[in-house]
Amino acid sequence: MTDHSTRLRRLSLRTRRTVLSWSLLAACTLVGGALGGAYGVYRGPVYTATSYVVVVPTNPSDAGSALGFAQAYGRAATQLAVLLDAQAQAGVPVSTMQSNVRTSTSPDAPVVAVSATSPRPALASGMANGVTRALTRHANDTEENTHVRLVEFSQAVRPTVPTSASPVVTGAVGASAGGLLGGLLLLVRPRRPEKHALPPASVPGPAVAAELH
Repeated sequence: MTDHSTRLRRLSLRTRRTVLSWSLLAACTLVGGALGGAYGVYRGPVYTATSYVVVVPTNPSDAGSALGFAQAYGRAATQLAVLLDAQAQAGVPVSTMQSNVRTSTSPDAPVVAVSATSPRPALASGMANGVTRALTRHANDTEENTHVRLVEFSQAVRPTVPTSASPVVTGAVGASAGGLLGGLLLLVRPRRPEKHALPPASVPGPAVAAELH
């Protein structure tokens, strides 16, 4: 009777621990999903607009230098002198353009891409086009020395689809992170020793066994 009740207590203890473990995991998942979804709603949609310029050599026999100048102009597009010139067209502070304008270049083509992000689609395209025009003016002012010129390849159009993650996606990411955190907490939590362990079975010694015979 005592062994049976002890086994029942141990089974009940294990059941409670299992329920608590799954409850902690579910709670962390729900909290993470709620925080991720709230972040997506609070941040709102973000739009990205991109414009392109091409580096064209004035001497057709010197086409190889266009790639090198494209890399240089890609780095110069976010410098203060270019952004100050683009500020008047974009209508935003320079600090805003420094935080939201990025450039990229290709190792295979003399093309510079200027991308701008903003919660307002019109502002995103305005910043990208403003930086592109300012960079083109600065580059073409030194055309006699560099023997290359910038040509506007494609203007940035007003984006209609946001490039930021939706609240559903951020909620799913938050839920995954919360579930992972809950699992890690279960792994590192201290283990409590079981209080109701069964006593070891007693084996009669040799002297007692001899007396029995």
